[in-house]
Parts: sequence; C-alpha cells; structure tokens
Amino acid sequence: MNQLLLLNGPNLNLLGKREPHIYGNSGLDEIENEVRMLLQKHGWELSSFQSNHEGELIEAIQKSDGKYKGIIFNPAAYTHTSVALRDAISAVDVPVIEVHLSNVHNREPFRRESLLAPVCWGQISGLGAIGYSVAAHAFLEMHKRKDG
Repeated sequence: MNQLLLLNGPNLNLLGKREPHIYGNSGLDEIENEVRMLLQKHGWELSSFQSNHEGELIEAIQKSDGKYKGIIFNPAAYTHTSVALRDAISAVDVPVIEVHLSNVHNREPFRRESLLAPVCWGQISGLGAIGYSVAAHAFLEMHKRKDG
C-alpha cells in the first residue's frame, strides 16, 4: 500500500487557537483527517507526526526512506533556520513538499526565505489548510503518471 507522511513542526499543535487570522480556524487533527480521507479514496494511507523538537522531525525524515512515497511537511519556524532539516531531506530518497498555511512571501522579511525549499520537490504557501490536500493530490498525480 502506498503511504504518505504528514509531518508538522513547532507550534502547529496549536492550530485553531494560535493566531487564527493568520493560520485559520482548522485544528491539526481536522487537517490530518481531511488528508487521510482524501488518500483513502485512492487506496493510500497517511501517517502523521507533529513535534516541537527539531531532532524528532529529523528522525522522522530519516526513518521515512523506503517506507513512504512522499512527505507533506510544514516545518513552521524551522523553515527559516534549520540546516539540519535541510540535510535530512537531502539524505533520503523521499520527495518532500513543503507546505505553509500563510503566504510566507507576504509576511515579515525573515519568513520569506526557506532553507528547505531548494531540496524539496515543491512548495505550497498561502492556501490555508487546503494546501495540505493540494500536496496530497500532487503526490497522487505523480505516482499515477509514474505507474500508469
């Protein structure tokens, strides 16, 4: 069975409560369930993991190799600071789509640069919770074309 990993970084466990005018009203469980239901319709499975700790996110990426067809990853604030996450993504043979709820290019200057985007398959920014489903659709389509 094809599987995706939905990986979320620091403070995303507070979605729905944390600055809803920026990040929306959907909680992380709601987002995960939406993506899980979408994938199940296509015979795929979803594993999800959230951590406020960089090392745990790195370990999840390292363990993904050979297990997942892709990773949907919202690294949150680590986007702009973590060379270690960039190195982990580069070290595995699993495509990653970086997802951000807000339009990071329309925010503070320090949020506009992603250290991870250059080693990711793609980046989705500013679509709110829908961005996660868009990323899942991209993986489904990629594998349909690859397999078909």
